[in-house]
Amino acid sequence: MIFNKSALNIITASAILISSTNIVQAREQIRIVGSSTVYPFSSSVAEEFGATSKNPTPVVESTGSGGGMKLFCKGNGLNTPDITNASRRMKTKEFKLCAKNGITDITEAVIGFDGIAIAQNKINKPLSLSKKQLLLAVAEEVPSKDGQSLVKNSYKRWNQIDASLPDREITIYGPPTSSGTRDAFEDMIMKGQTKKMDVYTSLYKKDKEKYKGYKKYHKIRQDGIYIPSGENDNLIVQKLTKNPAAIGIFGYSFLVENDDKISAAKINGVLPTPKTISSSEYPISRSLFFYTKNSHRKEVPAMDKYVALFMKEDMIGPDGILSEIGLIPLPDSRRNEIQKNVAKHTKLTLDSLTKK
Repeated sequence: MIFNKSALNIITASAILISSTNIVQAREQIRIVGSSTVYPFSSSVAEEFGATSKNPTPVVESTGSGGGMKLFCKGNGLNTPDITNASRRMKTKEFKLCAKNGITDITEAVIGFDGIAIAQNKINKPLSLSKKQLLLAVAEEVPSKDGQSLVKNSYKRWNQIDASLPDREITIYGPPTSSGTRDAFEDMIMKGQTKKMDVYTSLYKKDKEKYKGYKKYHKIRQDGIYIPSGENDNLIVQKLTKNPAAIGIFGYSFLVENDDKISAAKINGVLPTPKTISSSEYPISRSLFFYTKNSHRKEVPAMDKYVALFMKEDMIGPDGILSEIGLIPLPDSRRNEIQKNVAKHTKLTLDSLTKK
């Protein structure tokens, strides 16, 4: 094929323009959003990455798991996050939203275990709650005295729920709707308890359309007893130090970091510890995740190095840095399997996501 001089000039100019565009589009600094629970771990890795590599320290924002997924799934443009952290697994509707917006190559990383701590000011006597008592403290509707119907929650003090509990007002500082901790709490405490209680499930069976929200009941009261406290779990800790009557709901790592000020309540007779959380003996245990947008790997080359650092034994292993700030390591075989999958950038599928 023969080009005249004018045509060659046009081709050269176009190549320069394309090259310049790619240079503008490429980004050195990694952008990370998501869970407030994973935030301390992700930030610790980001700081280590900035200090030990030639790359700038990644920007890590605490937006909540749900908020992070919304930002992550907006599209493939470099104005969207490269990685999102989550304190619960990606939902199928989030996976489908990502796919709808052209994000079809995602890798899932599980970094360890966490427990949801129910904590109070350390000046209080030890507190022990059952999962059902927690449900009755936070639910919008609770069983009537005869147990035959649901009524608006009127419990104001713990001893109104059970005479064995303290004569103390119920004030609960907890995560907002954008939080993965809130999702996990609703799943394990609210849905987990109400599915065993006929007074909730019978309504759904009676009229599935009218009472569809009662099949998996998770309505949290909105009368000021439960106070959503944003995506900063340290703020909840501060509130507990100022209000000894209150309890707070947040990730175990924040309990570890503040054990001079606050203490955990037993749930179903079990305190949260690394051993009870990793064995699931502690009844509000969960896994922690992050998700990478593999379409960004070429234009944000630091991503692979950051992810590799995060998944090293020095970080997530039993003697890793992150265990010192509250991350509970996965069993060796499971951790090694995940490390290999992440290193291969294994593509998350809807089938694998829906497997229990």
